[in-house]
Amino acid sequence: MSVRHLNVWYGPDHVLKDICVDIPNNQITTIIGPSGCGKTTLLKSFNRLLDITDSARVEGEVLIDGVNILSPEVDETELRTRMGLLAQRPSPLPMSIFDNVAFGPRVHGTKNRNRLAAIVEANLRIAGLWDEVKDRLSAPAGRLSIGQQQRLCLARALAVEPEILLGDELTSALDPRSTKHIEERLKELKTSYTIVVVTHILRQARRLADYVVFMYGGELIEHGPARAVLEEPRHELTRQYVMGIIS
Repeated sequence: MSVRHLNVWYGPDHVLKDICVDIPNNQITTIIGPSGCGKTTLLKSFNRLLDITDSARVEGEVLIDGVNILSPEVDETELRTRMGLLAQRPSPLPMSIFDNVAFGPRVHGTKNRNRLAAIVEANLRIAGLWDEVKDRLSAPAGRLSIGQQQRLCLARALAVEPEILLGDELTSALDPRSTKHIEERLKELKTSYTIVVVTHILRQARRLADYVVFMYGGELIEHGPARAVLEEPRHELTRQYVMGIIS
């Protein structure tokens, strides 16, 4: 995925300013920076969630396999099946655990019950949730703990076989044990997926990241391999941020 001269405005406010970056395949990229610097807006541009914000105006390109996904010719629904999104707070659908994971495959035409059962089990196993829920798949998803709900949402996202996983502060509402579960799953999944995670927690970036994008004031200040950016930053703003001087 490549971002070329991406600019975003909310009304008169210029919130992303000429962003250019290549997101490496089969790695975990973390987007870091202070609150309000444009991290989430950048993430939303990757699956065109900005389209549903009336005041948003977008210029530039986000290229996937050489195709500009911001083009009006690109089918938004098809695009979002290629990009699984995990939000800050888990949002299970108001249905059973089984039906949450089976929802996407059903929408895309899978009706055979045995096939759906295999998809549900496979993706709950990948999300590290199968052993905890296998005897209560018909129970409402809303009865799960918050940490389990986030892993369920991960399984639901994976069930439609996306190419890219996006996460927006996906562990901020979780306890340390659940956070560890999610981080372990992401590290396992990067061999099969390109993963982009917004985080405000530098410790998490250090644990997870192969590649880091640092933003400040709507601008991309520095990006590169995680060790280089987090331990030997080239830009003074980056150095101040990773040292905790600015936040």
